[in-house]
Amino acid sequence: MPARVGIPGTLLYYLYFPVWETFFRNIGAEVVTSGKTNKKALDYGVKEALADACVPIKLYFGHVLNLIEKGVDYLFVPRVVCLNGETTYCPKFLGLPDMIRHVLTDLPPLIDVRMDVREGTGALYRAYSEAGRALGAKWPAVAQAYGKAILAGRRFFALLQAGYQPPEALEIFKNKSAVQKSPGHFHRNKTELVFAILGYPYLIHDQFVSVGLLNKLSKMGIKAVTAENLPAKPLARQPHILDKRLFWTFSDLAYKATQFLLQRGGVDGIIHLTAFGCGPDAMLDKFMEMLVKERSSIPFMSLTVDEHSGEAGMTTRLEAFADMVRRKKGAAA
Repeated sequence: MPARVGIPGTLLYYLYFPVWETFFRNIGAEVVTSGKTNKKALDYGVKEALADACVPIKLYFGHVLNLIEKGVDYLFVPRVVCLNGETTYCPKFLGLPDMIRHVLTDLPPLIDVRMDVREGTGALYRAYSEAGRALGAKWPAVAQAYGKAILAGRRFFALLQAGYQPPEALEIFKNKSAVQKSPGHFHRNKTELVFAILGYPYLIHDQFVSVGLLNKLSKMGIKAVTAENLPAKPLARQPHILDKRLFWTFSDLAYKATQFLLQRGGVDGIIHLTAFGCGPDAMLDKFMEMLVKERSSIPFMSLTVDEHSGEAGMTTRLEAFADMVRRKKGAAA
């Protein structure tokens, strides 16, 4: 009977699940996910996580508890440090395995490999090899599974570049659906508004914690563009205009996406979705706001979410922002 490996459906799941699932499946494991975020997962996380943790970390605890209830044999909780050779992930990402072990009981074995490409050529392959060895996989199977996982990741990111949001691309990946032709990031009709929704992907694309932000915009006839849809190379080439570079990966990406969009144009408004209690986000939000005000007349709004966020408040703010943008465009016409 194959080992059942549990992967929490939050945080880096929205970007790297196709890679992880392909790898474990090809070494003979069964991959089990915790499912979409719901009130049960949030309540679990709020109860068990550290009191001063941000809502994404609390949600991670809830997803882990869901997997424990499903009786998985292993939990995949990688210690993801650096994947681009330059910036690092939030310290709470780095400490996830330790926090999980410290707080939760009756845990199955954790596969907590360290992923840091700065450790030299082949560092990422060595991390996956370690994960494979934890399940008893031999070298040929690990090497083949790793190659297939990298290809799956490239196909997934190609879907994002084609204009799909991560949840849509994940559905295509999971169901092996035929890819429909997607319009370009900035393709729109003359009356359609386009908003850039920037922030951490595990906030934006989790429909529960974001209170359905992207769905609400769609129902309002507004096209959403996220950092995941923007071309990777131009983003990476954005100049460092701050006195000191933002060294957290997602913060740096959101700021560069803001720079790129101000240069590229094609958006009518920018919304920064941020998590209450996130230290890097508080600083990033102010930097983004100042950059937009200095370099453009594009309206900018911050939306903060936590475990108490309500749908009515989110809808009201979005409708007010959209009305303001439409009036502004009408006055300029």
